[in-house]
Amino acid sequence: MPAADVQHLLETTALRSPERIAVTEPDRGEVRYAELNRLSGLLRDYLRHVGVGPNDRVGFFLPKSIDSIVSIYGILKAGATYVPVDPGAPTTRNAYIFANCGVRAVIVHGHFANQLRAELTSLNANPVFIVVPESEEALVLRDVLEALRERTGFIATSTHCSRPDDLAYILYTSGSTGKPKGVMLTHRNALSFLDWCTETFQLTEQDRCSSHAPLHFDLSILDIHLPIKHGASIVLIDEKTGKDAARMAPLIARHQITTWYSAPSILALLAQYGALDQHDYSALRQILFAGEVFPVKHLRALQRLLPRPRYYNLYGPTETNVCTYHEIPKPIPEDRTQPYPIGRCCSHLECMVVDEQGMPAARGAEGELVVRGPGVTQGYWNLPEQNAKAFLTDARGNLWYRTGDLVNEDADGNYIYLGRRDRMVKKRGYRIELGEIEACLYQHPEVEETGVIAVPDEEYGIRIKAFVSSRGEKRLSIVALKAFCAGRLPNYMVPDLFVFHPHLPRTSTDKIDYQALKAL
Repeated sequence: MPAADVQHLLETTALRSPERIAVTEPDRGEVRYAELNRLSGLLRDYLRHVGVGPNDRVGFFLPKSIDSIVSIYGILKAGATYVPVDPGAPTTRNAYIFANCGVRAVIVHGHFANQLRAELTSLNANPVFIVVPESEEALVLRDVLEALRERTGFIATSTHCSRPDDLAYILYTSGSTGKPKGVMLTHRNALSFLDWCTETFQLTEQDRCSSHAPLHFDLSILDIHLPIKHGASIVLIDEKTGKDAARMAPLIARHQITTWYSAPSILALLAQYGALDQHDYSALRQILFAGEVFPVKHLRALQRLLPRPRYYNLYGPTETNVCTYHEIPKPIPEDRTQPYPIGRCCSHLECMVVDEQGMPAARGAEGELVVRGPGVTQGYWNLPEQNAKAFLTDARGNLWYRTGDLVNEDADGNYIYLGRRDRMVKKRGYRIELGEIEACLYQHPEVEETGVIAVPDEEYGIRIKAFVSSRGEKRLSIVALKAFCAGRLPNYMVPDLFVFHPHLPRTSTDKIDYQALKAL
């Protein structure tokens, strides 16, 4: 019988295949399904003991690890909603996220605990802390939970059965107002997506799947929950390895990964610097990529080096996870320079192209892609005005999520990505609202005005360029500006380039003229 909620995916698999390896943390350790199920049950019991109940939010602020996976499933088993944050982001930002959605408890790495507690106190938030000490060992949370049980005597409980419209997780993305916004995803959203993945990628318990994406990123939903649904193994790729092609390439071969999923920029690095011809990739059967456009020259180079796997281009915002997909043909023609389509609508969703009035566009005409179906978000946490803007209501009263992406439909029924309606961009798969970077720079006491744009880059996809004018005559230090941004924004949002001008160009309505900045 299919699981009715995400947490029962683990319970079902643990009963069926208790001794199969569930998660491997390379060079640190591994955990089997029976133990993963037991430990997440212990966390469930302690969360219940400290007052966490159904539909509460519980945050975790941990490096990617087996402890993170235990945390996800322990939170879900308690009937709560998990809220992951970027461990590489400033603690002030992560504290804002936890306070914004009112977490009842947080599971935090010891390195961040004191500062997080201080930041949350300043925001009048006082969640229960579960601190995971710093250690070179895997599964530190096991010792923490067993010590808590001995000290508090918390009792065993049963796993909560969530309803389809209960929230499973909230993923915070960059926000145009200068603050991150929480995308609310339900158990129905997650399970409908995982069912589509099952139909499309045909995982079995023999598969070994990469987990390259950070756990606060929507790619992680496939990385973590799909292997667990099928009793496959998850191989965690830590952040340092995940950016170093020379370390990543042999790891994929050594762990005989069968399904790889990441942003195209990571695969381009592997093709260029991974020395892929020196390793055995015979186990690798499919390569999935999402989050940004994959330049054809890099995709062709990768396919030449790794000709055996099937290649899939997956597209979709966090609000829908994947909503369209396209299998890349083999071989890629030598004369092709255009990126491949984002493809057809996934079977569990409906897609439509609409014009500026929100009416269906003619076949082949440019318009905005809108999506509806069981995989689409309920909206943003505590942002009713943005929720109203995010959805289109058709003549029949159906709600469609507005992706903000401009597309057209080709003669084969594939959607071609053309660009954005707004000032959101994707970099290394991360969604970035350029307005959030501007809001950060305006907090600097010496910044008079600023305008931030994205410029195309063949190597990196895009680079973020900030134009700045200062209040005084002394030019600001680029190093100081980068450090200022790094203290308030995740690393991937810190501008790559700074350009200084005495006055920034403005439109006739006295707004920053972004087209003129692009010309500069």
